[in-house]
Amino acid sequence: MLRLGVSRTPINRQFVGYEQRRHFIVASALTLGGFVFGKRAKLADAMENGELHNKNNDDEAIRKDRMDKRLKKLSETRPIKPRYEGHVPLYPHERMLLFAISGLKSFFHPEDGNNIVKLGESSAFPFVLESLKQCMLGDETGRRILREQPNITSDTLDMDRLKKMDKNSLGYTYYTWLITEGVSPDTRAPVKYIDDPLQAFIFKRYRQCHDFYHAINGLPIIIEGEIAIKALEAANMGIPMAALGALLAPLRLKPIQKERLYDIYLPWAIRTGLSCKPLINVYWEELLEKDVNELRKELGIQPPPNLRAIRQERSKIRKELKMKYDAYEVGM
Repeated sequence: MLRLGVSRTPINRQFVGYEQRRHFIVASALTLGGFVFGKRAKLADAMENGELHNKNNDDEAIRKDRMDKRLKKLSETRPIKPRYEGHVPLYPHERMLLFAISGLKSFFHPEDGNNIVKLGESSAFPFVLESLKQCMLGDETGRRILREQPNITSDTLDMDRLKKMDKNSLGYTYYTWLITEGVSPDTRAPVKYIDDPLQAFIFKRYRQCHDFYHAINGLPIIIEGEIAIKALEAANMGIPMAALGALLAPLRLKPIQKERLYDIYLPWAIRTGLSCKPLINVYWEELLEKDVNELRKELGIQPPPNLRAIRQERSKIRKELKMKYDAYEVGM
């Protein structure tokens, strides 16, 4: 019995070694086969699509034609035909699902701007946009904005011109704010999920003017500054997404951030939003050379305390207290 027990060990080792070699050979064969046949499959697809040797100038036209056909086929499954470039019509249940998912993602991942974009459009109900349209139609400048439908980009604003403007001008204030915050007017996403073309423009206009609200009030794009501007937008224009952000985003803040927000910036935002001129009717592009302080008076805006300065002062005090505490510990 002892001999039999001893003799099993080399047999088991040989069997395990054989199994390992067999698995290695099979895995290698599968990998090689996948490479060969996968490559052949890709070549076959390329041949079928006429892409293998057709490397002339017609390639881009062929791809574009194929993409257009796919988009046309997709549009046939939508509730209505697209009404402007990039328009993606949604069924009611799709809009509700987009609202729910983007809302949850925006709460847990506010750093992802794509979630905010989708939440904004899915919650931009037609009656809200219609109310903004009526507000614009009742104002001379608002009617002109609707008629001309300007587009805010780096090219239309001419950034080189802005940086040469007077230091107290709106244009220079806006330019320095963009540089300080590291953002650009070109980063605003196009509107896709709003069906009415004019309402889509109104929402795009609101979205593109967002940075002007930051700049004229001197608020950075850190979370406290964003919440304050959202509250201002909600009070001034009734944007649902802005109201949701102002209500729910503070729940994720630290106690000191909440204290600053509830004591200073939210009261300021609500008070200013309700009392100042409707910001959707401001033709910012035509006011770039205007003195920013005079413009604030005309709009009825009084900027809040400098948020960055408050944060830096608190950080400085904390460092000084830590140094004193460390020195005391060493002395002990």
